[in-house]
Amino acid sequence: MGVTETFNEGSGSTLVIGGGPAGLAAAWELSKRGVKVTVLEKEPKDVGGLSRTLTYKGFRFDIGGHRFFSKNQEMSQWWRARLPNDFIRVKRLSRIYYRGRFFHYPLRAGDALIGLGLGTSMACVASYLWRRLLPIAPERSFEDWVINRFGDRLYQMFFKTYTEKVWGMPCSQISADWASQRIKGLSLWAAARNAFSGRRDSKETAKTLIDEFDYPRLGPGMLWEKVRDDIVRQGGRVYMGRSVLRFERSENRIVSVITKGLSGELEQWSGESFIVSMPLQHCALAMNPCLTAKAQAAAKQLSYRDFLLVILIVNRRDLFADNWIYIHAPEVKVGRIQNFNNWGEDMVPDRNVTSLEFEYFCSRGDPFWSLSDAEIAEVAKRELETLGLAKASDVLDTCVVRVEKAYPVYDANYQKNVEVIRQALEPITNLQIVGRNGMHKYNNQDHSMLTGILASRNLTGESYDVWRVNTDAEYLEEGQATDSAGRSVPRSIEQVDVTSS
Repeated sequence: MGVTETFNEGSGSTLVIGGGPAGLAAAWELSKRGVKVTVLEKEPKDVGGLSRTLTYKGFRFDIGGHRFFSKNQEMSQWWRARLPNDFIRVKRLSRIYYRGRFFHYPLRAGDALIGLGLGTSMACVASYLWRRLLPIAPERSFEDWVINRFGDRLYQMFFKTYTEKVWGMPCSQISADWASQRIKGLSLWAAARNAFSGRRDSKETAKTLIDEFDYPRLGPGMLWEKVRDDIVRQGGRVYMGRSVLRFERSENRIVSVITKGLSGELEQWSGESFIVSMPLQHCALAMNPCLTAKAQAAAKQLSYRDFLLVILIVNRRDLFADNWIYIHAPEVKVGRIQNFNNWGEDMVPDRNVTSLEFEYFCSRGDPFWSLSDAEIAEVAKRELETLGLAKASDVLDTCVVRVEKAYPVYDANYQKNVEVIRQALEPITNLQIVGRNGMHKYNNQDHSMLTGILASRNLTGESYDVWRVNTDAEYLEEGQATDSAGRSVPRSIEQVDVTSS
C-alpha cells in the first residue's frame, strides 16, 4: 500500500513523535514561542503516554499511580501554571501487604516482627543471627546482600517475591550493587535500633517516600489534556492514532516520517526538525536508509517490561487506607494494587464502591499476557479473594488494559546498546531523542518533561545535552550540572563481572 496523503509542515516546522509528558512539554514550549509544531501520537484517544488517565464508566484511573513531586521548581511551577485551581494535596500511604496484614514500607523491624507473631518473629531473628555468624561470601547478588543483612526468612517474606515480579528475573541474578544503592545502610539491626529508639535518620528518608504529594483532581491525564488544548490554541496540531512506520532520511537529515492511521492508511509528514519520544528500539529500526548493522543489532537487544492492568469495581467501601499496596505474597501474580478512592474524590463517581487497579508486570507473549481479557479479569477476582481483601462475588465490574513497552529493561548490556544507538543517531542533525522510552532511561515524569523542554529550547538557539537529565535531576535542579549517574537500576551479576574485569 502506498502513501495516501502527504503533509508538508513547511519551513521552520517541528514534528514531535509521541504525546506523552516529554513530547507534549516540548510541543507546548515550541508553540508558545511561535514555532509551527505537529504532534503525532500512537494512542487513538488519550494523550499523556504512561501518565494518561483512562476512564471506564465514569471511573478514572492511572496506568499505575502518578504522583506530582519534583525537586525541580521549574517543573513544579510548570504543571501548576497549567492547572492553577485543580491540584489537590494527597496524603501518601503505601504499605506491604503480606499474609493478611499491613507492614510499613520501607520495612521497619519492630513493626514487622510484631506483626508476624512471636513464633515467626523468633525464627526471623534466629535466621538473622545465623547469617551474622555465617554470612554469604562473596556477596554477588541482590539475594546475597539482603540475606546477610536481614536473614533468609525476612528475605523470603519481604524482598524476593515483589522484586522478581517487577523485574522478571531471579534475585539471585540481580547484582548486589543495586541493593547497596537502593537500601544502603539498612539492616535488621539498624532498623530495630531506630524503631525502638524512636530515632529516624533523615539520611534514610528517600525522596520517593514523601508524606504528601500534588495530584490533579481528575488524574494526571487532566494535565496533559489541558496541555494538548493549549498547544492547539497556540497554533499547533495534535493528531491521534498515528503509528510511526519509518523515518525517511537524506544524508544527515530526516526529511519525513511515514505513519499508519487507525484505518490503515499511510501518511507522509515532512518537517524541518524532529523530536522523538517513541521507544528507542523502534526509532532506531525505523530509519530508512537503515542505521549501521551494529546499531540495528543493538536496538534488537533492547527489551521492555509490559504491563497489564485490571480494574475491579468492588461493592465495598473503605477496603484499605493506602493509596497503593505492594503485594509480596508469592501465591498471587499481582504485584501492586492501587486504590483510587484514596487518590482523589473525583476519581470515583460512587463512594459506596471501591475502584481497585491490579497491576501485573509481565512480557508480551508470555502465558499470562496471552490469556483473554475475561480470563485475566477472573484471575484478578480470584486473587482479590485469595488476599482476603474482598470476595470475588463483591466485584461488580472489570476492565482490562494492556500496556506494551511500559518500562525499559535494564539488563546486562543495555547501557552499551543505548550508547551504540546514540552514536549512530548523533550525525542526524535535525533529530533529538527525549523521554523515558525514547532514551531507554529511567526517567520520572518531571524529568521526561524536562528533556522535552530542553530539546525544544535547543531549536531556538540554546544548547543543552538532554542525555544529562536523569531521575535524580541534579542537572538544572541544584543550579548546576553534574555527572550524576541517576537513579540506580538493577544489573545482572554478569554485567558487574564484565564491567569490573
